[in-house]
Amino acid sequence: MKLKEFASQINNLEEQKKPIWGKMTPQHMVEHLTSTFRLATGQVKVPVYTPANQLASMRRFLMSDRPIPREVVSPAVGSELPKLKNDSFEEAISEFWKEFGKFESYYEENPDAKQINPAFGELTREEWTQFMKKHMTHHFEQFGLIPA
Repeated sequence: MKLKEFASQINNLEEQKKPIWGKMTPQHMVEHLTSTFRLATGQVKVPVYTPANQLASMRRFLMSDRPIPREVVSPAVGSELPKLKNDSFEEAISEFWKEFGKFESYYEENPDAKQINPAFGELTREEWTQFMKKHMTHHFEQFGLIPA
């Protein structure tokens, strides 16, 4: 399934939906996913938190079918919910699609580009796409948009 088709599940998210696990609200989740597009296009720069000797193992996980564990805490994000950036849930969804479009355009214009992911290191478009699908699956399952 193409990334855009898969990502369109976000349009089924309801603002008042309670998560199956975790403490994110729907708007937090949408803004969190939006931030990954900014990482993937180099708009936001972060260090790699994974030790160099563990990156190969992390890459194998990324490219596998194994899911991201529930309740995992990213060292780049932390365990506390960030302040919401958008004034409304609708604005958050709109921004998600805007940044999705930038992601698509960026890699069409820069097919050989690589950008840093804090857990997996430098990723290509193909690897970022795999990350996005894995990451969205994790959060879409969290909110019951797709079956776990």
